[in-house]
Amino acid sequence: MRFPANNLSGVKFQELIFRIKESSRCGQWQQVFSHYLEMNRSGVQSPDPSVFPPILKACLNLSSGSGKSVHASLIKQGCVLFASVGNSIMDFYIKSGNMESAVFAFDSLGSRVDSVSWNIMIHGHLDLGFVREGLWWFAQARIDEFEPNTSILVFLVQVCRSVVAYQTGSEVHGYLIRSGFSAINSVQNSLLSLYADGDMECARKLFDETCERDVISWNVIIVGYIQTKEPQVSLQLFREMLSVVGIQPDGITVASVLKACTKVEDIHMGKVVHGMVMGKGFNDDLFIGNSLIDMYSKCKDVDSAFCVFFEMPRKNNVSWNSIMSGFVLHGKYSRALSLFNLMWKEGVQEDEVTLVNLLQVCKYFMRGFLCKSVHSVMIRRGYELNELVVNSLLDAYAKCNLVDIAWKLFDGLKRRGVVLWSTMIAGLTHCGRADEAIRIFNDMTKAEERPTTITIINLLEACSISAELKMSKWAHGIAIQSGLAANVAVGTAILHMYSKCGAVETSRKVFDQIPLKNIVSWSAMVAAYGINGLPREALALIAEMKLHGMRPNTVTALSVLSACSHGGLIEEGLAFFKSMVQDHGIEPGLDHYSCLIDMLGRAGMLDAAIELIDKMPNGLKAGGSAWGAILSACRTYGNSELGTKALAHLLKIEPFNSSGYLLAFSMHAADSSWDDAARMRVVVSERGLRVSTGYSLVHVGNKDCRFVAGDCSNARAGDISNIVKQLHGCIGINERTELGDV
Repeated sequence: MRFPANNLSGVKFQELIFRIKESSRCGQWQQVFSHYLEMNRSGVQSPDPSVFPPILKACLNLSSGSGKSVHASLIKQGCVLFASVGNSIMDFYIKSGNMESAVFAFDSLGSRVDSVSWNIMIHGHLDLGFVREGLWWFAQARIDEFEPNTSILVFLVQVCRSVVAYQTGSEVHGYLIRSGFSAINSVQNSLLSLYADGDMECARKLFDETCERDVISWNVIIVGYIQTKEPQVSLQLFREMLSVVGIQPDGITVASVLKACTKVEDIHMGKVVHGMVMGKGFNDDLFIGNSLIDMYSKCKDVDSAFCVFFEMPRKNNVSWNSIMSGFVLHGKYSRALSLFNLMWKEGVQEDEVTLVNLLQVCKYFMRGFLCKSVHSVMIRRGYELNELVVNSLLDAYAKCNLVDIAWKLFDGLKRRGVVLWSTMIAGLTHCGRADEAIRIFNDMTKAEERPTTITIINLLEACSISAELKMSKWAHGIAIQSGLAANVAVGTAILHMYSKCGAVETSRKVFDQIPLKNIVSWSAMVAAYGINGLPREALALIAEMKLHGMRPNTVTALSVLSACSHGGLIEEGLAFFKSMVQDHGIEPGLDHYSCLIDMLGRAGMLDAAIELIDKMPNGLKAGGSAWGAILSACRTYGNSELGTKALAHLLKIEPFNSSGYLLAFSMHAADSSWDDAARMRVVVSERGLRVSTGYSLVHVGNKDCRFVAGDCSNARAGDISNIVKQLHGCIGINERTELGDV
């Protein structure tokens, strides 16, 4: 090798080499290359090959063209004969994405190829996603009797896992067993991770065969079972882990176990883990803190969730959103709203999850103005294209009876997925605009959007509101064509729809055709008999349920009691109430007691109804529906004295509900207490209460027509009024004062 004349002093030359290495260590790549150029201009060739790897690294961070010129210079100087320089050249080309030049540099090394050379080629191909090529290089290295290090073996398995190459991973596993590398702990854990992603049976077998398990091994198998929806197994493994001497759970263990507790709602184990968090000083871990909030919220202990949130030293958007979601999940909407106000005061910027939670609050309180505020924030934050937020906004507008605004928003959307279509159909249905909901479904079909189960259920609900049998049969046909009629939720919605049309026999046929009935299906059929005046059939269905191994739940029981109440089956209703407690273990709620009170009231057993109210268990207090039932019975049976007492209770509980005043008016009018009746009118007017007007719904042509007492807006109001009078005459109804004129 020739060395040209040295135009630099030895001291100066050594100083340049030192500067190159020092600048490289500090990441000052421009300085490295400048020093190299200075050395190059002097015509000096460095006798120290260790100076070139930093220069090539600088080229990698500056420009690939500079690297090629350095490579050319090294070839001229003969420096590529050094293995360390050749390896640096390979590394440079691989990281530049120039695999062809990297292979050329590898071949140029010839017999000087060492373990570093093989590692660079194998790792480089795998890192760039060339899995097959990387494995080929690995096989070639084995032929050349190259001994891979642990890091390359671990990386090899990790790549198989990342590209979901389980078959290739199994082949690598076989090689590792044959070559004796499988006993290395880090290699075992990598294999365990590979199998845990796709084959938990193999993962568990490997785990059980592993002699020396560390905390990583335990974490991998615990997380694996959570991912395969077997959280109970994860918790059992965690208990075993705690009994192993020398193994201490880390932050990953804690977060994983909390996730398992959340899935199975095991708050007892969650509290044990919480104690471990406190004991091991994981309190400052933001991810673990958020996991605790989520666990307590999903386990129905939102107060503990808030305590965790309050005590967290650091909070992020996930923390705020998790506790707000907990409040919303458990119906604590006022606290959710207060939390949002606190979030705003502390300068935490809301994100899409925050807005979705806030829209749930808007729906509950029916605050249309708040929906509009959220809408404006959504626009400012650029969430107009976020389908989750837009869908929640549509739903909130509809639930706040601002369905026209929802429609305007929907109509202006350029892209509408099936979720948005379904929400718009549901919104119109909720607002009683069944015809428009059905029209939207037809528009969706024209747009070639395939309906989902939710879409079909929303369509069926619209038809049930319309209560038009022909339209309902059409919707049933749509469900069959979509291949969803056999779905238990859709089948249940179909039978409910027919029951609302009065076609209870058809409901029963649909019910019998549901292949896998659940408690919701049985309850819906019981309710269908009830609303169609067939209480004995409802009771018979309960006996049929038992034969099929099904037990009635609280909803089923409520449907039976309602059927008995409206059907006048007092003894049967009382017997069922007793049976539901003693035989079925159902704890009666306020709704059950209210229904029983209504049943007694309808039968004129007012004393028994009042006695039942007085004997209601601790924790339950008669609400508006119970006292409303008493008041209604007093009107029917002319008991103004008790009715006045019932009214006092009702107005105390629901002072702004117009139905109580209407019942009182009707009771006083029937008793000819016109002064008291007039006073009810005045109170309704003074308090600005909105009276829900009763109406008749008649399907004419392709449109649902509403007819309200005293409404003269219809062009044929006179003809309609005459027909009504004739009908009244036919059934012997005399003209009388009606509250509908209020």
